[in-house]
Amino acid sequence: MIVRRPDIPGPVAPTRRPALRLPSGATDCHAHVFGPQDRYPLLGDTHFVPRETPWSDYSAMLRSIGCERAVLVQPSVYGTDNTAIEDALSSSGDIALRAVAVVETDVTERELERLHGLGFRGVRINVAAGTRGLTLNDASPLAERIRGFGWHLQVYADFHRNPEVGDLLAALPVPVVVDHFGRVPAQSGAGSPGFRALLRFMARDDSWVKLSAPYFISAAMPGYTDVAGLAEALVRSAPDRVLWGTDWPHASAREKMQADADLVDLLATWIPDEQARYRLLVGNPARLYGFP
Repeated sequence: MIVRRPDIPGPVAPTRRPALRLPSGATDCHAHVFGPQDRYPLLGDTHFVPRETPWSDYSAMLRSIGCERAVLVQPSVYGTDNTAIEDALSSSGDIALRAVAVVETDVTERELERLHGLGFRGVRINVAAGTRGLTLNDASPLAERIRGFGWHLQVYADFHRNPEVGDLLAALPVPVVVDHFGRVPAQSGAGSPGFRALLRFMARDDSWVKLSAPYFISAAMPGYTDVAGLAEALVRSAPDRVLWGTDWPHASAREKMQADADLVDLLATWIPDEQARYRLLVGNPARLYGFP
């Protein structure tokens, strides 16, 4: 096989612990792992070629920031081949680990049972990335297939360009988790049509959102001060259905790459209330992903 050269930077190696001390049971709800291409082949046409960032590197980062639990999300470049995550689940050690898969629309119940036994708890639909995969048309049939397992759909969609997507997602019969602030630009503010659509979506009892990857929605690196208002509004609207994730190894950060300890410390500004942070980091992920 032809090994393709990585075209994105690697993550910043941990050099310090965050100033913000995370509570016991803190969970990184959004991360990816990438292994050698001869073992985990990429799709033929991907919008990026990742560097090798295996579970061993990710688990070392988790320990450096004080996270004891994590959720691995299938990246678009692997399509429906979840092998890299499956291998991480089998060697997670002392870190409690769950995962979100990408599957074929005709996935069998037997395959879902197998994935559930390994630690998968949802299926991701990614319509905001450049690599082709599942579409929003697949959401309803997939929701029916995973409903009996207590799984959720995780959707990476752009509420800014497509605010009506919230109505479609709200009609699904399973919990739905929206990635990365719904891709609403921070400079548009909490009053923008896209963010108002996201808040309407969050009014549903089983709608969730991830405060993750601020580099998707803001240019105000490193402090991302313009993101704070959006984070506060989401936590205020649904304090028990908001999650946090690093998006390690930050495949889309590119020129905005920074240390994960810096991203952790943003939480002190975004969510200054300690009890609210505890729900975000511990209580909410435990309920959604089934952590003890």
